[in-house]
Amino acid sequence: MEQQNIIVRVATTHDKNYSTIITDEMEASAKARGTGIAKRSPTYIEKKMEEGKAVIAVMQNGTWVGFCYIEAWGHGQFVANSGLVVSPAFRKSGIAKLIKKRIFDLSREMYPDSKIFGLTTGLAVMKINSELGYEPVTYSELTDDEEFWAGCKSCVNYDILVSKERKNCMCTAMLYDPKDHYTPEEMKEDFHQYSKLYERFMKIKQSKLLKIFAKKDGNISIPKVKINSIVQNFFNF
Repeated sequence: MEQQNIIVRVATTHDKNYSTIITDEMEASAKARGTGIAKRSPTYIEKKMEEGKAVIAVMQNGTWVGFCYIEAWGHGQFVANSGLVVSPAFRKSGIAKLIKKRIFDLSREMYPDSKIFGLTTGLAVMKINSELGYEPVTYSELTDDEEFWAGCKSCVNYDILVSKERKNCMCTAMLYDPKDHYTPEEMKEDFHQYSKLYERFMKIKQSKLLKIFAKKDGNISIPKVKINSIVQNFFNF
């Protein structure tokens, strides 16, 4: 799919006609993955468009391609880029990365002092986030806003989240702190170098077969600051 025929931009009120197809695809995608997301109504999506807190991707002929929106929590101390979804016909085309980059930039413009965070079960999303400067963190570093966590109730893994007292779940937490973060170049290089390790940890965690890994893998030597943030997140399970 040629990206030059696709426009990625901030959504406006003129995009409200896409709200139903967006929410329908969000639900369908969640079911296909076997995970859940906070269910949103077309009205909620339309409100985000009105507020200028959403990014949409469309073809020049008007065909909907993808979407993502901004949510603020804890009185604006935290921001989440939520509801990333791409139409099935346009997946694996690099559009998700373009949308994530634009919504990240928009978040930085609207909330320059806020920490940006996300929860994901996908290695591909982790890779994109890493290239933007996000780092894996423990759940304790995320917002404690009850409204945010209430959104997890529609997830099939909610019981796990509750049983772990909101300290961990099947998702991996990632955070961008504008005051203390690695550069995108550093994170991109780091993720590439240790991507197999990230993938291994995710598979172990998601299969609920975590065991204590007291020894390092072969000749891999991971910087202490990195292994601490990664391992704590997984091993709190």
